[in-house]
Amino acid sequence: MASDPVAVIRDFCAAWSALDTDRMMTYFAAEPTYHNMPGPPAVGTEAVRATIQRFLGSWQKTDWEVLNIAAAGNVVFAERVDRTDVGGKRIDLPCVGVFEMEGDKINAWRDYFDLATYTRALS
Repeated sequence: MASDPVAVIRDFCAAWSALDTDRMMTYFAAEPTYHNMPGPPAVGTEAVRATIQRFLGSWQKTDWEVLNIAAAGNVVFAERVDRTDVGGKRIDLPCVGVFEMEGDKINAWRDYFDLATYTRALS
């Protein structure tokens, strides 16, 4: 795994295409927080794992295109388009992820996006 924070997050985004929860969890620090706005945050390893598994359980395919990425200290900002096949429908979801790093691991992750974009694509 890369040690540069930007490289770690690029690798993390690319790894989602494997749809493998165990692989995703290797990117997180011991007690991470994942806040997928506008829902409540998932705090702790098991809660983050459960949240990721909920997503992956309904996805047939995903590819996260990183449009822009920058770091300031231990914080990485990644503007993305998450292209996901869910229930036979294609969803292209623009979003921004903010990652707080602890060494080469994600300690906190917040994703900001328009939920209506996602729900409209599912209907």
